[in-house]
Amino acid sequence: MAPGSGLLLCGPLTLLLLAMAPDSASPAAAPEGACLQYTNKTCEECLKNVSCLWCTSNKKCMDYPVKNLLPPRALCELSSARWGVCWVNFEALIITMCVVGGVVLVALCICCYCCCRKKKSKKPDKDDERASREREQRRVRQEERRAEMKSRHDEIRKKYGLFKEENPYAKFEN
Repeated sequence: MAPGSGLLLCGPLTLLLLAMAPDSASPAAAPEGACLQYTNKTCEECLKNVSCLWCTSNKKCMDYPVKNLLPPRALCELSSARWGVCWVNFEALIITMCVVGGVVLVALCICCYCCCRKKKSKKPDKDDERASREREQRRVRQEERRAEMKSRHDEIRKKYGLFKEENPYAKFEN
């Protein structure tokens, strides 16, 4: 997998997460540059305002760049960026969302495969019906041939006196 391609796959999931956050992208949440007053303070103070982004590497609080889905590397590395809560960085969030999304997609594909396979097995198709009819016809013809061969063999045995009586002890009865 090429570097950065994981971000392309997880972009919609991250966008969904950002869209679900309350007032994260609304310009009315805070005036431009309001987050800068929390620079060199704590992450918790900075992130009380949901429109702020905390960078742990330089202890800088800045306005979240709402025009970009992810903060540019020039502002802050993904592993140092915090938004919403201080204990989750963007890199871990993206990896977690990708894993969860992948597991959900795989589970969905498996469920669809099993359901389609189950439907197909419930309803026998024309080929299966035709094959079972032919199999039954062959079985009936084989039984007829066996019965015919047995009667021929019995006739030959009678002709040459090799026919075995059904009860060999019958001649000893009084």
